Amino acid sequence: MQKQESTRRIKTMGGLAAACALAASAWLAPPPPAAAQTWEPTKPIQFVIPAGTGGGADQMARFIQGVVAKNNLAKQPIITVNKAGGAGAEGFLEVKKAGGDPHTIVITLSNLFTTPLATGVPFSWKDMTPVAMLALDQFVLWVPADAPYKTAKEYIEAVKAAPDKSYKMGGTGSKQEDQIITAALERLTAPKKFTYIPYAGGGAVAVQLVGKHVNSTVNNPIEAVSQWKAGALRPLCIFDSKRSTYTQKVTTDMAWSDIPTCMEAGVNTEYQMLRGIFMAPGVKAEHVAYYVDLFKKTMATDDWKNFMEQGAFNQTFMTGDQFRTWVEANDKRHYDLMKEAGFLAAK
Repeated sequence: MQKQESTRRIKTMGGLAAACALAASAWLAPPPPAAAQTWEPTKPIQFVIPAGTGGGADQMARFIQGVVAKNNLAKQPIITVNKAGGAGAEGFLEVKKAGGDPHTIVITLSNLFTTPLATGVPFSWKDMTPVAMLALDQFVLWVPADAPYKTAKEYIEAVKAAPDKSYKMGGTGSKQEDQIITAALERLTAPKKFTYIPYAGGGAVAVQLVGKHVNSTVNNPIEAVSQWKAGALRPLCIFDSKRSTYTQKVTTDMAWSDIPTCMEAGVNTEYQMLRGIFMAPGVKAEHVAYYVDLFKKTMATDDWKNFMEQGAFNQTFMTGDQFRTWVEANDKRHYDLMKEAGFLAAK
């Protein structure tokens, strides 16, 4: 899996609408031509997840699979497959080599940008076809519920006072989004305060924090919400410039909107992660159009709306040139973040 004085921010843009109509006298009009045949998949759709099981990308992909099946939104089934090897490179290379095949799609997260930069594996977003941004995923600073600090400011002060390398931060993968945020936090405390411990996926990260094998994590909301509901974890702040808009109570006394931004607590760090869809290179415009329409139908369901609230997602949707422009800008931003953190692969 897993945005300025101390680190750079990743921001978004959005907006899209158009409509037109034509009328004529029915008795003068010739019979309408037959509707053009639109493309549809002719075999099962392989939905690649370039991450481990239990994390945010895995949960979203499997949720989409279930919603599409439940509502009969596609005539062919969606088959999810995890290809997490090489920090997700296995999955992206699978899509890259499926040139022209419209039956392969991939859910994207920040490793779309970070994995080639950190490892030198030969792929980039330009080797695939952008389809749509489904949402932006948040990051939250989590600690065990009985941790002595109640705010992000108290947490930072505790880290500053601790011996070097004594604070264990759990995260998904190495030199990925979780470690980028950890590096930003370390610049606020002091060099060498954290020991970063990578795990295969966000689900494993949450389990390790509940077991107190690490002191804190920066998991996505959906990856730790069940442990928060169970009273095992406490959110200290959300890495965004503004609070969540979701006001329904998650626990007996807190909603997502009650979690302060990290900036409110004096932690000047902001980061959000792409949850989007790409296809293989060389697919046709009609193939892309099919999936854009499929995901629009998915996002119109009550199930999707509930999922967005459960995971406190920033509901930003983009397609076409707007999405491509966003991806290009964020590729550059991740290069800058990785360079600042010293995570770029040696050349």
